[in-house]
Amino acid sequence: MSIQPHHRMINHHDTGLLALLGEALHQWRERRRQRRELTHWTERDLHDVGLSWSDLVRETGKPFWRG
Repeated sequence: MSIQPHHRMINHHDTGLLALLGEALHQWRERRRQRRELTHWTERDLHDVGLSWSDLVRETGKPFWRG
């Protein structure tokens, strides 16, 4: 008779759900970071990538959970 270590007794069926949650949290943090960065862009930066001030306002006004 062998005794399994505790980490082998964990229910691994929920790993998919935890992975999805982790990915969602990562995406939300990244969107928040990118939108914060956009607020520091200049007119020249926006022009270089083909965005207008109204595009910037629309994008930075979105909540972090909206793509």
